[in-house]
Amino acid sequence: MLLSDPVDVIPGVGPKTVAAFREKGIQSVEDLLLYLPRRHDDFSHIVDIRHISPGPVSIQAKINNITSRRGRRGMSITEAIASDDSDSVKLVWFNQPYRAASLKTDQQYFISGNYKLSYHHYAIINPSVEICSDVPLNSARIVSIYPESKNLSSSTIRRAVYRILPQAEAIVDPLPSYVAAGLGLMSYARAIATIHFPQTIDELNDAKLRLQFNEIFPMLLANALTTKELRAQHAFRIMFQPDLARKFVAKLPFQLTDDQRRVTWQIYQDMDADIPMNRLVEGDVGSGKTVVAVMAAVMSIAAGYKTAFMAPTELLAKQHSTTISRLLEPLGLIDSLILITGSMSAKDRRLAIDKANRMDNTFILGTHSLLTSGVDWSNLALLIIDEQHRFGVDQRRELQRQARHLPHFLSITATPIPRSLALTVFSDLKLSKLKTMPARRQPINTVLVAPTDFNRFLDKLRHEINSGRQAYIVGPHIRATDNNDKLAVETIFTELQRKMSPIPVGLIHGQMPADEQDRIMASFISRQLPILVSTTVIEVGVDVPNATLMAIFGPERFGLAQLHQLRGRVGRGEHESSCYLILSDSFEPLPRLRQFARIQDGFELSELDLHLRGPGAIYGKLQHGKGTSAILTLDDQNLLSKSRDGVDLFLKQGDNLLNYNQLSAMVSQAQQLTYLN
Repeated sequence: MLLSDPVDVIPGVGPKTVAAFREKGIQSVEDLLLYLPRRHDDFSHIVDIRHISPGPVSIQAKINNITSRRGRRGMSITEAIASDDSDSVKLVWFNQPYRAASLKTDQQYFISGNYKLSYHHYAIINPSVEICSDVPLNSARIVSIYPESKNLSSSTIRRAVYRILPQAEAIVDPLPSYVAAGLGLMSYARAIATIHFPQTIDELNDAKLRLQFNEIFPMLLANALTTKELRAQHAFRIMFQPDLARKFVAKLPFQLTDDQRRVTWQIYQDMDADIPMNRLVEGDVGSGKTVVAVMAAVMSIAAGYKTAFMAPTELLAKQHSTTISRLLEPLGLIDSLILITGSMSAKDRRLAIDKANRMDNTFILGTHSLLTSGVDWSNLALLIIDEQHRFGVDQRRELQRQARHLPHFLSITATPIPRSLALTVFSDLKLSKLKTMPARRQPINTVLVAPTDFNRFLDKLRHEINSGRQAYIVGPHIRATDNNDKLAVETIFTELQRKMSPIPVGLIHGQMPADEQDRIMASFISRQLPILVSTTVIEVGVDVPNATLMAIFGPERFGLAQLHQLRGRVGRGEHESSCYLILSDSFEPLPRLRQFARIQDGFELSELDLHLRGPGAIYGKLQHGKGTSAILTLDDQNLLSKSRDGVDLFLKQGDNLLNYNQLSAMVSQAQQLTYLN
């Protein structure tokens, strides 16, 4: 059997299992070996029945008194008694009617499962059962639990993997062999085999460490190579002008926080050098990142250079244009501000580009389309990226080609990054945090709303609108996928129009023409439109101080970071604000939603999100192979230390990355990562 063979050559794998594998993207023997467990249950310790306690247990016993019946709603319930020399215990299987016919009363079995309370009695629920003479795969050992589907269980995967386990020896390590060997790590092939069928917890931990190492090493190597490349480049030196800084601060309509002063000073020090700055400023919603970015831009403009500000959407670029013009006007610099967007008329766009090319000291706003706008970037000294954590290597090289040098890079984000994630994915960036919220920022009351309480929510919505306030209503997608889909914004819009009449309701989403989006958003900003139904196009940057109510339909469909971004659209003015999470059903709310309602701090939420979802879910492109995100963790200092040592070993060796095709591709991918979602 070869690694490249299709999964249907594996003994015991039939057409239905092959189809289920393919739904998971598992086509070959190698794909299956690289489909890694998401967790492990330790059933390796066999105990006498009299010593069992609630939780995972493994026993060796005979089974008798086997019965099967139908319960409520047609569910099958199979029950039996397991006995050893010390005592007996009840076994219960739900919807596994085949158990009654498959179990023999005179046979010794390994039995593993969770011993817990069920219908007022303790029992081992849905246990795995294997004959003692067989090699146990599902019981009496450390058992691998995989990402499953309706037609693919962990036990099916385990059986198939066990039959191809010897082929793991042929898997090629993408890293140079001397790196892992020099750090005393388990071989890659052995780690793959062990992660599926570990003999001991220590062996499992060694395998995890090796596979985690293979995930993080390419990211840290990518960061090291990017940093090395940046340090070899030259940027325009932007001299710090203290009088200008004092004048800017004196003209502000509010007091800077201590964090804003500290971070601005860090940026000024970075720019006052000919090595390109590469700094990420992360701050919670409303912490004042834009002011910090403008203070950096003012120094660049005063020095006679261009500054480019790239926003993720045209809507946000236009909003920034309004905000930034108010900050530049008292300094007499408003003429330097130029907005270039794709929706501008051909004439207006040409005039804007001509002005940008005619003047040196300009502040040019737009999206990433600025790179292909025809602007002459030879005088660009500072590039500010909003809500994009990494300006990809290809984009950087394209800009360098156009400008014939690298500018200073400043990224700003309202998605706080967990410390462990920052130490790996963003270790080539200097990080600054804005943790102090301005005094004018209002706390936001977050409320979970069950479907049965929806009319009470509508009463609250009417009260806010009748009090002169405004509201955002957000749904997870645009159009209904079936007749019962109540989460589509088009459905929500129609329903609210009917129930809130005669109060006007507006609708905005990304598939609308840009000019229509602008018109509706302008109506909302000018208070002509009290209620705005939207997708997440309003997630970042939109600043309407009069909006005091945010309602999010189907909050189960959003990550905590995205929910926090949406919640941050309100509480920006003087009035008390609320965020309502409109639950999809009346079941117990997800624990993470309860946590979200309790926690206001974005940095605390980001750590919770990382813990609950794992890095693969938060930072989607971290994964380099199928299932690997189930293994990857980023909070192990030993792992980070070994990974850095491995990168140092590789760089000191002077090895050529191009000698390792798979590693080279992984490093290239890591350098292209852009959004933390």
